[in-house]
Amino acid sequence: MGVVVDTNVFIDAENGRLQLEALKPLQGEPVFLAAITMAELLAGVHMAKTIDVRVRRRAFVENILGSAPVLDFDSEVARTYSELYAQALNNKSRQRLNVHDLQIAATAICHGHPVVTSNEDDFRWIPGVRLLKPR
Repeated sequence: MGVVVDTNVFIDAENGRLQLEALKPLQGEPVFLAAITMAELLAGVHMAKTIDVRVRRRAFVENILGSAPVLDFDSEVARTYSELYAQALNNKSRQRLNVHDLQIAATAICHGHPVVTSNEDDFRWIPGVRLLKPR
């Protein structure tokens, strides 16, 4: 089956709030990234305030990208995303709307995977998404 890991799990790991080993007890499930997660992680590299932080962060991110396949934002995911986005706008969920989290959720839903996240409140309002906490 597999799991799609939210960007905040990797940020928590980089900042020492979570060990990436916390993902290992997911009963051997393959770990995937949504394409937007890759973009967010790489943006974090570019936003580093010092060269030392940039080098360390790039190594951290490249290690993740080398070990977890990236699921594309393809036409099927775009269709699911468009439905979720329209529902959010119609249901007055705009104050909670984060288009990056919505892309992660749409990717996970299309592939039949739950989302592993440190912040379930970011996703709880999205219909059809299954959530897991890192252990």
